[in-house]
Amino acid sequence: MSEAVLDSTVEPSGASGVSHDFSRDKQAFGVPWGKAMMWIFLLSDTFIFSCFLVSYMSVRIAATDAWPVPSEVFALSFGGEPIPLILIAIMTFILITSSGTMAMAVNMGYRKEKNKTFWLMVATAMLGVSFVSMQVFEWSKLIQEGVRPWENPFGAAQFGASFFMITGFHGMHVTVGVIYLLVIAFRVKRGYYERRGNNYEIVEITGLYWHFVDLVWVFIFAFFYLW
Repeated sequence: MSEAVLDSTVEPSGASGVSHDFSRDKQAFGVPWGKAMMWIFLLSDTFIFSCFLVSYMSVRIAATDAWPVPSEVFALSFGGEPIPLILIAIMTFILITSSGTMAMAVNMGYRKEKNKTFWLMVATAMLGVSFVSMQVFEWSKLIQEGVRPWENPFGAAQFGASFFMITGFHGMHVTVGVIYLLVIAFRVKRGYYERRGNNYEIVEITGLYWHFVDLVWVFIFAFFYLW
């Protein structure tokens, strides 16, 4: 009798086991749903950014007019000779630094150190605001110099369309990320997650999004500004 009972509790393995788990609404993989959904979103976003960058490379290779030299277009002068890509280098440094503060926020979150988590997330958001502010300045400078999505005084007209599309889409992600960070940070400060089982997993999920935004910028920096 006992052997029959034991046999009835044995769960099937393989594909039939997966089907069995799903039919009972059982979690089949050891990943929280919030984190899994964020990974799925980031995967879909990866396809979009990849399409943009591949399109940019195709347009640049196929352009009949001379393509502008990024080190000259994005140079800034501080009372002397223009310094190539100085603003872009600062923006890149800021985003890389923000990845560090975000990683520390995740660490403090899992340690349940609420105040440190809050301030590290706010610091990350402020670095993101600095990045977007510099990007606005960069856009303003190029617009004043006559760059438009349909024309470009420095060379190939496709340059303007590629620049505003790629950097604008990324800038929108950074802006959304800043808002997301601040919402979660103030929830942490108010003890919202302490009242929900003292679970700070949402901080890591927010960090996944922010690290993705930073990683995408590295590819944009390499393909758009250094090529």
